[in-house]
Amino acid sequence: MIPAPSGPPTPVGRFWRDGDDPGDRRWAALDSPLRLESGTSLPGVRLAYETWGTLDAAKSNAVLVLHGLTGDSHVVGPAGPGHPTPGWWEGLVGPGRPLDTDHWFVVAPNVLGGCQGSTGPASPAPDGALWAARFPRITVRDQVAAEARLADTLGIDTWAAVLGGSMGGMRALEWAVGRPDRVRALLALACPAASSAQQIAWTSTQLHAVRADPHWHGGDYHRHGTSPDVGLGVARRIAHATYRSEGELGERFGRRVQDGEEPSRGGRFAVESYLDHQAAKLVRRFDAGSYVVLAEAMNSHDVGRGRGGVAAALRRITARTLVAGVDSDALYPLAQQRELAEGIPGAGPLRLIRSRYGHDGFLLETEQLGVLVRDLLPAPR
Repeated sequence: MIPAPSGPPTPVGRFWRDGDDPGDRRWAALDSPLRLESGTSLPGVRLAYETWGTLDAAKSNAVLVLHGLTGDSHVVGPAGPGHPTPGWWEGLVGPGRPLDTDHWFVVAPNVLGGCQGSTGPASPAPDGALWAARFPRITVRDQVAAEARLADTLGIDTWAAVLGGSMGGMRALEWAVGRPDRVRALLALACPAASSAQQIAWTSTQLHAVRADPHWHGGDYHRHGTSPDVGLGVARRIAHATYRSEGELGERFGRRVQDGEEPSRGGRFAVESYLDHQAAKLVRRFDAGSYVVLAEAMNSHDVGRGRGGVAAALRRITARTLVAGVDSDALYPLAQQRELAEGIPGAGPLRLIRSRYGHDGFLLETEQLGVLVRDLLPAPR
């Protein structure tokens, strides 16, 4: 039996309000402070999570699914009360689907530092005030340490598989490297063994955009009743331009002018309108403080840190592994996934997701993703 879910937390800024419908979310409260890689401890941690399927008596059929930077625990299902957006991997989880919930028990947590139910900068600290700028800098390893505590709470000693792409792939790799005895199978999608200088540079520009907003107030904007929405919107525009391929943007927009506008008179090109739309969507549902914390955590990602380097760290993985990259991904190029496939024992050749969408192909190419999941984790007979 799974422990009874913990009740909803107290308000999380404007992104989780006391009395809101929790939707399908549950909460797990860690029973002691979380020791961070920095040596400090984070007290009062809660993780929001969702589940699908039934945990078997042996607790051997659990699969961990890990979301990307601005995702959350809502892997499948409609938007609605408790869920600001539809599921981000629709078509992959459910009866008869690649992650067949007639056989597998699927768990998806909202990452530590997030803003959809898990403890983050917009969450109350033990003193009752929001963490805000006091929230400590965390790493991918810290996020996985919190997820390991969640697994302990659920009574899951070993995951049948851990799956993730982009930031979720970083965490999946960290699970397999740092806790090889707890991961039987691994699917790492569109992610690196360590964040590169270029990836850190792209993230840095986004962080500067948020912090340059006059409403940032050093991260204490909640106390001022403001939000750095302009800066967060700029960060999202930068990020989204890296998520999509030049070919797809060219095909969709080219140099077309937005309807009713003229760039020479202050109007926009159609691609600018598209980025404005993406920015507005994120600002409505995401906390700027969480964006900064999670982006910095991604910059921290390096499975080789303190382990003798990347090559030595990858050799620690014992899970049956598939590594896949998106052929048009300019943000996390195939060379990084090739390093993983060649460095992880028994991983086999790199698998390709063929997509016009660039990095976002790891979210959008559901049919190809389904093939990968079934190859990694065929349903028990």
